[in-house]
Amino acid sequence: MTNDKPLALVTGASSGIGLELARQFGENGFDLVVAAEDAGLTSAAAELRQTGAEVQPVQVDLRTPDGVAQLYAAATSLGRPLDAVALNAGVGRGGAFIDTDLADEQEIIDVNITSTVHLSKLVLRDMAARNEGKVLITSSIASTMPGSFQAVYNASKSFLQSFAEAVQEELKDTGVTITSLMPGPTETNFFHRADMDDTPVGQSSKDDPAQVAAQGFAALMDGKNKIVAGSLKTKAQGVANRVLPDKVKAVAHRKMAEPEE
Repeated sequence: MTNDKPLALVTGASSGIGLELARQFGENGFDLVVAAEDAGLTSAAAELRQTGAEVQPVQVDLRTPDGVAQLYAAATSLGRPLDAVALNAGVGRGGAFIDTDLADEQEIIDVNITSTVHLSKLVLRDMAARNEGKVLITSSIASTMPGSFQAVYNASKSFLQSFAEAVQEELKDTGVTITSLMPGPTETNFFHRADMDDTPVGQSSKDDPAQVAAQGFAALMDGKNKIVAGSLKTKAQGVANRVLPDKVKAVAHRKMAEPEE
């Protein structure tokens, strides 16, 4: 890789919002390090090279500390600073909490929470030492409501939202910015992988991941603290969730996420 372009790292980049975020970076003059655990990363990297970016794919399992360390080592081995990092990797699992497997819930915690905190610790220390850099954390509109029938997933996103806003405050007098991206239901493989094809939200029309990514990228570049991204319907839900009681939101989420008989 040459050194005349800024460098961005994007996790969960093989499809969905992550792939579209990587495309935004590539189309806006960044070289890329892209990470995912699945073999689809190879074709995603080839697609992203069409933007003119140099792309280094790193196939890695972020559920483990070793996977996080491996990714960080690969991303920094180029001898170039990471100018922007999109911590987007995430998984979910639908179903009643007492019925789902503990291993599935633990995976949500390991990927959504633990790997994000671990990578944030590494990249933010580097950015703070340089007094520059941008980090995007993919939270969710789910962070604003109790997740009936997605209990651990929504809780993981609530953690990320609180985490992002706390570290924003700590770094507000530096040249480092943190932006929380809060999509609503988006047309990706997420709901299928989460075993939610038989739910109202799984079967509904959802937001365009390219639209979500474009809005998230713009907010990151502008240094905004957070953005509810996607359609007008999603943005309206974000506004409503600021005032609705948690009990009401929990009931509404159940109607959306409970499997149909």
